[in-house]
Amino acid sequence: MLKAERRNYIMNKLAEEQRVSTVELAELLAVSEDTIRRDLNKLHERGLLEKVYGGAIPIADKPRNVFDIVISNETQKNEIGHKALSLLHDGQVIIMSGGTTNLVFSKLIPPLLSATIYTYSLPIAMQLSQYPDIDLIFIGGKIQKNAMVTIGMDVLKVLSKIKADICFMGVSSISAKQGLTEKGYEVSIVKKAMLEASDKVILMLTAEKLNRKMPHVVCEISSLSTMITDLNPEDEVLEEYRKAGVTIL
Repeated sequence: MLKAERRNYIMNKLAEEQRVSTVELAELLAVSEDTIRRDLNKLHERGLLEKVYGGAIPIADKPRNVFDIVISNETQKNEIGHKALSLLHDGQVIIMSGGTTNLVFSKLIPPLLSATIYTYSLPIAMQLSQYPDIDLIFIGGKIQKNAMVTIGMDVLKVLSKIKADICFMGVSSISAKQGLTEKGYEVSIVKKAMLEASDKVILMLTAEKLNRKMPHVVCEISSLSTMITDLNPEDEVLEEYRKAGVTIL
């Protein structure tokens, strides 16, 4: 039985019985328990079932709330986050934009970091609220519900009064010619304000967002201090960004 057929069988059996056992599936499909565990882990990562001790249950049985955020390419985003840790130190004033790359990064921050962090992202604010030595300021305003970030004049007013050392900025798309661009106009305006409020802007993005463009321009490449991706910094795909004077991590 092919891998895809085996996983389809698992999903069908789960739909019928509302729970599957690793041991039982291994016997039924004549494969090792380790193979079944890998299948269940992969289906869990894709959000198709909930992995539990000894097997799996339907994802619908998992208690859900607004902060159960699906993170795509989480391995790559963890790699980016670990690279970004080298730029943190005590006493900084930091701005963090929204996005799942920054959310993953916020989970990696050293627990005793002493810093001031501004963010307009509700999920990131909730994550950072657990850190005892971070002076956290959530920038309130109108909530953009799909991204769980605030937008509007209230956000811009706060950002206009901030003098930050560094901004960790997520991104929808970037190209050497078009610069940093966003799908939504209001988010692009907020990100421009973040850039103006910060001494250094650190762009955090996975490789699939490179060499793409969205309708609304945030800034040119030359406005960025550093780009952190999941690629090797010497990758030829990043050559144009290096030539523009951006530090690549």
